[in-house]
Parts: sequence; C-alpha cells; structure tokens
Amino acid sequence: MTVPTTTSSPPAEGDSTHTTPGLRRALLTSSVGSALEYYDFAIYGIASALVFKHLFFPGLGEAVGLVAIFATYAVGFVARPLGGLFFGSLGDRHGRKTVLVVTVALMGGSSFAIGLLPTYHTAGIWSPILLMLLRLLQGFGAGAEQAGASTLMAEYAPPHRRGYYAALPFVGIQVGMLLATALFIPLAQLDEDVLFGWVWRVPFLLSAVLILVAVYIRLKLEESPAFAQLEETGEVSQRPLRDLMVKSRRNLFITFGLRMAENGTSYLYSTFSISYVTAVVGVSSSVGPLAVACASLAGIVTIPLFGMLSDRIGRVPLYRWAALFQALFAIPAFALMSTGNTVLICVVITVGIGVGVNGMLGSQCALLAELFGARHRYTGVAIGREFSAIIAGGMAPLLGAALLLAFNDSWWPLAGYVILLSLITFLTTFATPETRGRDLTDPADAR
Repeated sequence: MTVPTTTSSPPAEGDSTHTTPGLRRALLTSSVGSALEYYDFAIYGIASALVFKHLFFPGLGEAVGLVAIFATYAVGFVARPLGGLFFGSLGDRHGRKTVLVVTVALMGGSSFAIGLLPTYHTAGIWSPILLMLLRLLQGFGAGAEQAGASTLMAEYAPPHRRGYYAALPFVGIQVGMLLATALFIPLAQLDEDVLFGWVWRVPFLLSAVLILVAVYIRLKLEESPAFAQLEETGEVSQRPLRDLMVKSRRNLFITFGLRMAENGTSYLYSTFSISYVTAVVGVSSSVGPLAVACASLAGIVTIPLFGMLSDRIGRVPLYRWAALFQALFAIPAFALMSTGNTVLICVVITVGIGVGVNGMLGSQCALLAELFGARHRYTGVAIGREFSAIIAGGMAPLLGAALLLAFNDSWWPLAGYVILLSLITFLTTFATPETRGRDLTDPADAR
C-alpha cells in the first residue's frame, strides 16, 4: 500500500521512498535528530541556570553571573545561522540525507565534549573559553538540524496531512527536553559538592548514546521524494543561496516575524524561567526543571494535535490565534510564577509552552517548508529559522536577565517582553500567505 506523495504525479513503480516504510523511516530519522538537538540544548540551558556559574564563572555576583552565563548561552545562537547558511546550501545542492548525518554528529559530539571540560578551578580562564568554543560548534551543527528535519518530513508527507506529519518530528523536541529535565530533577537535589564535582557531567556524556542511534538511522535513510525528483530532472540548484536572496526575500522576512513569538517565548519559558523562579522567586532548584518536564509531556500531545488542526483550518489562522493567546497570557503568567507556588509555576510553564508556543509550532512545521520553492527550500528554512533565532530565542534569556537587573527583579518588564514578541508575530500573520496543501515540487515560492 502506498502513501500519497508530495507531488501530484503517482509514485514510480518500486520506489520505496513513497511507501509507508519510507515515510516511517523519515519520521524516525527526523524525530531522533530533533530529540538529540533539544536534549543537547536543554541540558546546556538547565546546566547554565543551575551549575555553570559556579563551575566556569566563580566569584561573580548573582545577577552579573547570570548575565555572563546566558551570554555564553546566546553564543550558540550566533553560530546557528552560520550553520544554517553552510549546511542549508549543502542540503539543497547535495540532498537532505548527507547533511542530516553530519549535523547530528557535530551537534552531539560537541555536547559530549562539554562533559569532559575542566572547570575554572582546574584550568582557569581556558575553562570558559573552551566552553564557549564548544557551544559555538554545538550551535553550528544545530543550525540546519531542525530545518532539515522539517523539510524532510514536509517533502515526504501526503499533502492533505502534511501539517500533522511535519509536526511529528517536533515531538522529538519534547522527548529531548523531557529526557534532559528528567535527568536534572534528581541531580538538583544532590549536595552541591557532589553535583559540582562530577555528576553535572553525566547528562552531557550520555549524548554519545543518542549520537550513535541517530547516525545509524540516518545512514539508512533514502533521499526525500521532492529532492529526488529535482535530481531526476536536472533542476537541482547549484546556487541556492543566491536564488533565495533574489526570489525569496519577502518570505524570508515573513519567517523572521513568525519566529519571534514562537522561538522567543519558548526559551523564556523553558530556560529563563528556571533561573527566574530559582534565583528571584526563591523556590527549590528542582521546580523549574519539573515545570519544563510537565510542559514537554504536554507537548507530546499538543504538537501533533495543532499540526492536525492546521490541516483542517489552515496554517495562518492557527498561528494568528496562538500568538494572540501568548500575548494575553503574559501578564497572568508572570504574576502567577512570582507567587512561588510550585503547582502554579508548573501550570504556567506548561500552558505557555504546551498551548502558546506549540500552537504556533504545530502550524509552523509545515508552513515554513511550504513558503519556499523546491530548489532552495532547505536554505530558506534554515536561514529563516536560525537568523530569527538569534534575536528571538538566543537573546531572550540574556535580555530577560538584563531586565531583571535593570528593574530590580520586577516581573512586569518580562511580561511586556513576551507581549512585544507575540504582537510582532500576530501582525506578521496578516502578511503570510496560506500554504495548506501546496505542491512542494513547485520551484516558485508561495504568494
């Protein structure tokens, strides 16, 4: 039994890339890579909030140390667009599979190496320098990972269910975050001497297992149907970046606007809030990771549901209402977190991520791939995602820490920041074309 393809023509006889096993293999490939990427980024974010200040930046005050740690965190996002430029172009010229193997190995290998780093007490200033270099490599590899996963699944999925199938790999994001937070919840309960001594290394060293699994699966993957068709017809672009800049600037800017609320508020809730409720509100260091774990569990359900909903009502309406919800939720969210009540903190972060962020993400998974033409799709999605991530996600924890420092730990500026990001995305949706059901072999962008 064959699965409908992303093209309007029937699959070639005997072409296994169009069969249900081919679709399932693509789904597994994308999901494992997504899990590894967000496991890596989540353990780095949580470790930044809980232990890195003591290990790599000792002697700094609470507020200044927090800014220093999240500045290092933001460095990974600076490298992501460079990785998106480099690997996205390779993916459009040489295929999705090769790039996805390289990116997952580079990303996971960098995280594993962080677990081997000497601390400041052992290596002095070289310790934070090495941490920053590995963070750069981690970001460089991650720069094309999610773009590749979403592009691959969108090109494999049947058009009438593309929103649902393209969203499924992003369940891997939740699994990765869940694995990371599940590891840190018990670790946060340990005595500082034990945690700071060697136990903090364990989550990073465990990246090796995910690397081996991801590389093995991806080596067995066949190329996506859309790219295979480009190869057969000799239409593969040799200059996808130039094509993108000439033909796709409008949709590139649309992507930037769409990502502000989704990516920015995601990192505010999943990373910055852990530091906020621990250092400012004063709750136990295990509460933040517990809340993020609850949100990750919710996301396993809500992301595919929102993807399915985007197939029914359209990508743009769902995205618009999710952005508006995030703006309206901001003030009560930070007001409730500031109470220090564990249950309320868990509910707020779960709703902020599980409904607000994932309402946009469930639509975005297919939408971004559908915005760009087949010959420069990987490059467009990668650059659109990663350049916006510098401003939205990468800077969010750093700006959040700076706002706390500037306004004496008041939560009002933080809520205002969420509202600003959400309104940018809300307004962008009115310039976004509806792309549901689009033919992904079309070389032209959506209009």
